[in-house]
Amino acid sequence: MSEMLTILQQNGMLFLMGQYPNGPLGGVLCTLLVSLMAIVLALPLGVLLGVARISPYRMLRWPATAWVYVLRGVPLLMVIFWTYFCVPLLLGHTLSGFGTMLVTLVIYESAYIAEIVRAGIQALPQGQYEASRALGMSYTRTFRLVILPQALYNMLPSLVSQLVSIIKDSTLGYVINVPELTFAANQVNNQLLTKPFQVFAIVAISYYVICFSLTWLAGYLERRIAAKRRGPAVSTAPQRAALLVNKPAIEE
Repeated sequence: MSEMLTILQQNGMLFLMGQYPNGPLGGVLCTLLVSLMAIVLALPLGVLLGVARISPYRMLRWPATAWVYVLRGVPLLMVIFWTYFCVPLLLGHTLSGFGTMLVTLVIYESAYIAEIVRAGIQALPQGQYEASRALGMSYTRTFRLVILPQALYNMLPSLVSQLVSIIKDSTLGYVINVPELTFAANQVNNQLLTKPFQVFAIVAISYYVICFSLTWLAGYLERRIAAKRRGPAVSTAPQRAALLVNKPAIEE
């Protein structure tokens, strides 16, 4: 433990932000930045794919289904390599490691977010959709104003849990030299040479603290949403009796 504290004292800033400001941003901050940007950019794409997955129009449903099944069926490492070699050919210039990893995570996580969106929409009562159509609202307007706001609110815990997965997936950015936490730890290990267990134990603890905090947040949001669905509860017998006494009679 004392050796780990010594390593942190000597290399704490490298673990936290890499070589910044004398070099690229790295470490924990790079990991969090690429993960947050990935889920923010993947969310709109995932919403479109999720809505298309349950669309009555085959021209929308089939391509979205193929996108989801293909990306969920291949390892993330393969998608990283595809992005690393194919995107520069399409754009005509190379991307940095950070940009390549960001594009990869957006593409890959959009498939998982699409399934979260699809499940969130299908979990809503069918009466929500039927009532909106009965009021004369179009299919697009119904989804935009009635279905999606409720579904996205219910999906918050799942989206936070998906952020945890993205943070762990970002470690694969090491293979294309993204200066995230694992890359920074390898730099420290190459300097020390004799203390790999202590160095990577620091990395493991760092990931655990970040992911445990987000998992707790997801559980908290889930409890809040469940409590809001149940509505205000009357917990004691006197309170229940008071409600019954004060309840207005129904005039016949």
